[in-house]
Amino acid sequence: MTWYSTIFELIDMRSFSNLWYWIALAVTWSSASHWVLGVPWDMAMRARRGKSAQAVTDFEDMVRINTNRLLYVARESGLVLAGIVAFVLTSLALLGFVYRNEFSQALFLLGFPLTLVGGLSLHTAQVIQDRALGGRDLIRRMQVQRLATQIIGMLSIFVTVLWGMYQNITSHVLG
Repeated sequence: MTWYSTIFELIDMRSFSNLWYWIALAVTWSSASHWVLGVPWDMAMRARRGKSAQAVTDFEDMVRINTNRLLYVARESGLVLAGIVAFVLTSLALLGFVYRNEFSQALFLLGFPLTLVGGLSLHTAQVIQDRALGGRDLIRRMQVQRLATQIIGMLSIFVTVLWGMYQNITSHVLG
């Protein structure tokens, strides 16, 4: 037995039994719910408290900058990006669930829900810009976006845990 096989036997490199995958999943969803439209959530909380007019102004400016940036990217290269994302997700789904590649399954279960959050973020950015939201209405809209992101994240983690347990059980029973 070589040192290489010893290390891989000691550290299970399959995705769903690897601690690093679960840490990455938790960090990804924690970050996604903290950075709403690219704006840190603590800025929204400071603006909501309303103790400082500067906090509200800073929050509105950050949201304006990030919504303009998101919508600019969507207008300029959205179709190309949508095609690339569709290709990657389809490839991962086929490799993972048709050809039973566990790494592709893990990436798909991480990437697909994030794509939903991305689409929802674009929609929210468009609503914010169209309605020229500010103040309490803007904070409320960002809260809805954050809640939707958290719900998608919870469902994603739940499905990933179920699928991961299924994969681990079937690989130990059959393998």
